[in-house]
Amino acid sequence: MIKKILPIAVLVILILWGISVNNGLVEKEEAVNNSWSKVESQYQRRADLIPNLVATVKGAADFEQETLTAVTDARSRATGITLTPETLNDEQAMANFQKAQSNLSGALSRLLVSVEKYPDLKANANFRDLSAQLEGTENRIAVERGRFNDSAKEFNTSVRKFPASLIASISGFKTKAYFKADEGSAKAPTVSF
Repeated sequence: MIKKILPIAVLVILILWGISVNNGLVEKEEAVNNSWSKVESQYQRRADLIPNLVATVKGAADFEQETLTAVTDARSRATGITLTPETLNDEQAMANFQKAQSNLSGALSRLLVSVEKYPDLKANANFRDLSAQLEGTENRIAVERGRFNDSAKEFNTSVRKFPASLIASISGFKTKAYFKADEGSAKAPTVSF
């Protein structure tokens, strides 16, 4: 009797274990997707602020058109690249997205540096408010990117650890790509006066 029940009991335990592991992976993948949506939300906030900033700069000064065009073009390219939860495991897609966002950050930095030549613009309340909002948004982006990487790490670790990796491969779970530091960011910038 025990010989007949034992294989069935082992099979039931294995099935229950497999279901439990699969459900855990689903929960962790949803946490990654949720973290990603928060990153996207902050990038969208930045993209929404930029037209107002550009309009304020245009209206307040005879500003360098090339700088404004660079910001507008970079915003267009950055908002043109999207990642979906299904493509978060594509390293190249993540790299392309990150490069576009980095280019936009660079264009914004150049805009804000060139504003130093225009004291009237720096004194404009709208410009100061928008600049502060952009700075806050950049900080929020950094925080949400860190949180995304943390949730991706937890998910990726679960997907790769044995024996859960067996269930992950059967169920089609794949590791998620991380945000990486921008190229050259390890080198400290040179500041000269």
